[in-house]
Amino acid sequence: MSELRPVTVITGASAGIGLALARVFARHGHELALVARREERLNALADEIASTGARRPVVIAADLLKPGVADLIRELLAAQGAEPQFVVNNAGFGLVGLASTRDRDEQLQMIDLNVRVLTELSLAFIDSLARHHGGLLNVGSMAGFLPGPGMAVYYATKAYVLSFTEALHSELKPRGIRVSVLCPGPVPTEFGDRAGLSKRSMEGPLSQSADYVAEAGYRGLMQGRRTIVPGAINKLITFFIRIIPRRLVLAFVDHRQRRRKAVWEA
Repeated sequence: MSELRPVTVITGASAGIGLALARVFARHGHELALVARREERLNALADEIASTGARRPVVIAADLLKPGVADLIRELLAAQGAEPQFVVNNAGFGLVGLASTRDRDEQLQMIDLNVRVLTELSLAFIDSLARHHGGLLNVGSMAGFLPGPGMAVYYATKAYVLSFTEALHSELKPRGIRVSVLCPGPVPTEFGDRAGLSKRSMEGPLSQSADYVAEAGYRGLMQGRRTIVPGAINKLITFFIRIIPRRLVLAFVDHRQRRRKAVWEA
């Protein structure tokens, strides 16, 4: 067993699902390392958690898109006598609009964050996750089960997250590492503002609160579940998506996206 104490690393912890996940993990006694760009928000959350009597989380204000972020996290944690027991890859963003008309560089940045960074952090700490009998939680989306005209690149990144995490679940199980992918439906958070979605489009029967999603994610990870889809209706939908002809699914998503009150042009 390592002499370094175990912590839970959560990316994108300054808002939305990431913030809710941080509160859930802290409530269950995990020491945290909070990673995001907005240091002021991270410090406010760290102070909130410390006020409950828990150890104050390690705050790592970092731009995940910069090279070497995994090494940076490792070094900063080691300097404080810690290493990851759990890694929660929550950071990511989406963009509404036709892939052919949206800014290409911005879409490539989305791939970098949603796919490359998630992959880097998923693989960087395998040994310490095994040492501490911990795990990996990657935040995907119900979008990962679908083609997504109108958000084509975002949906494709979440399809990668789903496939990659399910495969890691199988690969890392013999090492005692729990690996889960969390696939919520619409969650009213700052994500919608960043993506260009209207508030109305983030509401409806499939919508869930960040707190509800975070609780489901934590519970599912600790139970060792491969894929976590919060909510009975959402689970049912992802089941039928797998058996309905793909052309019909594509047509449905295309129709739904066009009806959304959203910004279609970049």
